[in-house]
Amino acid sequence: MEFKGAMGGIYRITEWITRIAYTNILWLVTSIPFLFVLLLKFMLYQVEATSNDHVVLNWGLGILAPFTLFPAISALFAVVRKWVMGDSEVPIFRTFFTGYKENYKQSMIGGIFYTLLFVVMWVDFKVYMNFNNLQLVGGVMLLLLIILFVSMFNFFSMVVHYHMGIFTIIKNAILLTVIRPFRMIATVLGSGMLLYVATLYPVLIFFFIVSLIALWSFFNFYGSFLKMQEQAERLRLIEEEKQAVELEENGV
Repeated sequence: MEFKGAMGGIYRITEWITRIAYTNILWLVTSIPFLFVLLLKFMLYQVEATSNDHVVLNWGLGILAPFTLFPAISALFAVVRKWVMGDSEVPIFRTFFTGYKENYKQSMIGGIFYTLLFVVMWVDFKVYMNFNNLQLVGGVMLLLLIILFVSMFNFFSMVVHYHMGIFTIIKNAILLTVIRPFRMIATVLGSGMLLYVATLYPVLIFFFIVSLIALWSFFNFYGSFLKMQEQAERLRLIEEEKQAVELEENGV
């Protein structure tokens, strides 16, 4: 049955709310090990805990992230990719777990790379900031950390959109972050607004926020992708015109 008018609009809004909430819950379930340790870490701030307790949980988060969180986010991006590309009727459960399975290895390897790099760069940043004559270097490290973090939005988008080697994906994700700063600024600002809403209404994290961030991130990535395709096509046409002129001048 197809509704029209106001009822049709309400129906479509309800349908999208259901899709987003369902996908967010699937992400939540597949991320449970990581989120459980993260919850324990937050609980430690409410009680008197030793620094060793925090170190143990930090290690737990670092170990679990590549094997649970990264594949779950990639599966989430596999679903929102379909939505952004116009396939709103995609079967969510099957698409999510197909994406989880197909992209697990690349997501895991990328997760290990990002986690190790984050740890090394964060330690370097803390060390440099403790010395007055090295704080400028610390500032540079902080900037690189931000670029690395933001590049993860592109990383997940590329994992589900391209068939490339994992290190090619990581390299291109970082390069795209640098050469398309306005798109990434838009992604960060939009994601920041959603996270701010989540601080006001934490329950939304369980149903909407993560899926909405993924949807907004892939939307911006896909906009950059289409723009680059358009530029590549324009360059190809220009090159073909040049070759045609050269052939004409040579009398071929």
